[in-house]
Amino acid sequence: MNKIPLAERLRPTSLDTYMGQEQLIGEGASLRKAIDSGFIPSLILWGPPGVGKTTLANIIANELKRPFYTLSAINSGVKDIRDIINKVKNQGMFGGSNAIMFIDEIHRFSKSQQDSLLGAVEKGIITLIGATTENPSFEVIPALLSRSQVYVLEHFSKQNLDDLIKKAVADDVFLSKKDIEVIETDALIGLSGGDARKLLNLLELVINSAGEGKIKMDNELVSSLIKNKTILYDKSGEQHYDVISAFIKSIRGSDPNAALYYLARMIEGGEDAKFIARRLLILSSEDIGNANPTALIMANNCFQAVNIIGFPESRIILSQCVTYLACSAKSNASYVAISAAQQLVKETGNLPIPLHLRNAPTKLMKELNYGVNYKYAHNHEGNFVNQEFFPEEISGTKLFDPSNNTRENEMRKNLRATWKERYGY
Repeated sequence: MNKIPLAERLRPTSLDTYMGQEQLIGEGASLRKAIDSGFIPSLILWGPPGVGKTTLANIIANELKRPFYTLSAINSGVKDIRDIINKVKNQGMFGGSNAIMFIDEIHRFSKSQQDSLLGAVEKGIITLIGATTENPSFEVIPALLSRSQVYVLEHFSKQNLDDLIKKAVADDVFLSKKDIEVIETDALIGLSGGDARKLLNLLELVINSAGEGKIKMDNELVSSLIKNKTILYDKSGEQHYDVISAFIKSIRGSDPNAALYYLARMIEGGEDAKFIARRLLILSSEDIGNANPTALIMANNCFQAVNIIGFPESRIILSQCVTYLACSAKSNASYVAISAAQQLVKETGNLPIPLHLRNAPTKLMKELNYGVNYKYAHNHEGNFVNQEFFPEEISGTKLFDPSNNTRENEMRKNLRATWKERYGY
């Protein structure tokens, strides 16, 4: 019996055999151009599990014929990083030049561990390739992020996964010797959660469990052979996204009971408390906003607290925040407003700033009438004066429309009193 897993036996070794991610490595795509040129910057590969981040890092090193060192953030530390950097330095022109250091799950590295990479990356001693399933804006330190290019890897399509199953059955050195007829793939793909590595592991399990003779692989066979299909929560698979989606929608829908249920699903499944708290921070502005400004304060305090406390006690802090947010008045007015504002900017471009709103730090700017006729609001009754703040071309555009709740109705009342008919409040 072969001990090398099917996923490893089928791992692509070149860009020509790499599946998916056409937006990055297809002809003319940005990363493909960089690889073809022989020069790549340090980069972060961000995407869900099983979409080929590690494989792509290996292929890049092969294509560029660079020395390749790999670390896992789960079981590596600063000493391991420094050992590799020193090894590369000592090899110098005799093989260490332009080495690639691949760090899997770089989001698990602490700030000090990430700091230890900065000097080597900045001086070009190593080219860093980091892989992460979490948003690098939150998990990678700014200094390292600014020295790296972030590439986003997307979920495989159903067609990609269907093709992968067919390729495995037809091309694998062991499976190709068996009499396998692929009739249905929905159950197998559903259980994999879109993770190609998990898909191949499940495929191998099904085939090895099906016995000898002809194997007709359909949904019924897959369901009967894979007993653990009712996983409570898989934080590295599709359940991760489904449960957090149900969690957020339950809070948005003001149902604390359902929200607590999904919170418990995540806690019992081993989800990162910071991930949950970050989503609560976003929700507090996106779905509650000015209907209850305290919601953002509560969510921010929750995020800070779980960073200090950790599990198991963080479950209590998260529960308090979740029930507060779920029971709060709701408004998406701020979310809608910034979306509308961004769309307006895209449509109108860089309109000239009105002269009276421009700063005039130099004599020339003053001669050009920068700042002339600007009225300082605090010099007027009620700290308000009716003047134009928009570029002329979009004067009077209403972007913020308060929702119908106690606090935002008060905002609407004040806006109507100050701006009269200008914005239609």
